[in-house]
Amino acid sequence: MNVVEMRGIVKRFGAVTANAGVDFDLVGGEVHALLGENGAGKSTLMKILYGLYTPDAGEIRVHRRDMSRLYAAHLRSPADALALGVGFVSQHFSLVPTFTVAENIALGYTPGVRFDARAAGESVSVTAKRFGLAVNPQAQVRHLSVGEQQRAEILKALHREVRVLILDEPTAVLTPQEAEALFEAIRRLVAEGLSVVFISHKLDEVLAVSDRVTVLRDGRVVGLVATREATQASLARLMVGRETFGVSRGDGAKPGEPILRMVDVRADDDRRLPALRGLSLEVRQGEIVGVAGVAGNGQRELGEVLSGLRAPVGGQVFLGGEEITRASPAEVSARGVGRIPEDRLTGVVAELSVAENLALEHLGEFTRPFPPLPLGDGLGVRVLDRSQISRKAEELIAEFQIKASPGDRTRTLAGGNMQKLILARVLSREPRLVVAAQPTRGLDVGATEYVRSKLLEARARGAGVLLISEDLDEILALSDRVVVIYEGRLIGALAAGEADPEKLGLMMAGKEVGANAGTQN
Repeated sequence: MNVVEMRGIVKRFGAVTANAGVDFDLVGGEVHALLGENGAGKSTLMKILYGLYTPDAGEIRVHRRDMSRLYAAHLRSPADALALGVGFVSQHFSLVPTFTVAENIALGYTPGVRFDARAAGESVSVTAKRFGLAVNPQAQVRHLSVGEQQRAEILKALHREVRVLILDEPTAVLTPQEAEALFEAIRRLVAEGLSVVFISHKLDEVLAVSDRVTVLRDGRVVGLVATREATQASLARLMVGRETFGVSRGDGAKPGEPILRMVDVRADDDRRLPALRGLSLEVRQGEIVGVAGVAGNGQRELGEVLSGLRAPVGGQVFLGGEEITRASPAEVSARGVGRIPEDRLTGVVAELSVAENLALEHLGEFTRPFPPLPLGDGLGVRVLDRSQISRKAEELIAEFQIKASPGDRTRTLAGGNMQKLILARVLSREPRLVVAAQPTRGLDVGATEYVRSKLLEARARGAGVLLISEDLDEILALSDRVVVIYEGRLIGALAAGEADPEKLGLMMAGKEVGANAGTQN
């Protein structure tokens, strides 16, 4: 029996049609995956079901908790959806870091009623135990791991007794271990009678957790299949129109002189605890060095040190023959370091336009005298030349295949297009060193392939690339040399031909294999 029916859903954002007459059904007690590339319309469709967006056309029917048939749903807000038993967990959490789990879950739940911390904690504990979601109700959110924060978000919905749970890209920020724990939690939810919509672009996860799959492409349904009848190849063909994917480094790389040299670098994390503990590393021109490791072993701090965002407490960093140990982000960029941050949302200003974000790190190049006097610069005042910014944006949008217009607000871009924006801003400058931290996290197969190809192009023109990634497939496909970071130290280095998942897995667990990393070439 269907618990949700959506018919002919249309949603437009200006000239862009995100959903073009989409039909979608959710059967009671199933996990129904919504699969598609970034920007295919998956999240938009479910935000309509949750009342965050109003459709331009179409009809929605929902099986109410206490009714025996489907009723037309008029969803003007998430409160309307929650009243019908529909909950939504976004990939971008909405928790208050300084509140406890129980306080976050109670927030806005009983307006006008005095908050009872003890009663709230006990109630949350009951719900957590029922659904097998291990979270301490009294823990402050800022002290939780990403996986624990996600369980807290899910508990927020379950505590309101939802019967339909929408999970939007739930594994985008999770480690493989946390993702497996999430899949187990989803199975428990379905066993309790919930119906789950699982939004994803990851083929293996869809096959592992879902019962049926609806595939969207360019805002339209292009396939509805039972998961047991699907393969990765068949789903890939539906999703992007072809079956084969993947880029690899190829052979014949001839690394040149060292472009990056780190010597005994030490840095603290945000809690002032040691994060990098005497790390030494070398990257040469025309090579990709992959940094593998389990999340939380100093990768974020490594990327921030090389971006000028975190000052080391010891050691030295050299770019070419020039020391940049404590250079500012602007100085690092000016000296030829291109930075792709691990969280693309920190690499853009969401409320600015695409054109403004593309020019953001080099605004000085897009100015003109004011007032524009014929005899010179007048008062010496310069202002932004917005026509020049727009023209440059049009060039980069075409070159990097960004699905957007110069004037679009960056927050409206899908993840893949936002990452292309950052790539365009960074790689169009032809940096000497590219620091790419988790460059394909949360991207679909097509966008992943595109990003990897651009990193290989940078390598081919002679740039050094430091690839910091928790994706072993990515590390093995692109790296000329692989080093492993463990508890803030590089514990081993392997040439591309020597690296395999088994060896890297042992090293990621702290066992030294092969040559000592250091500045090993």
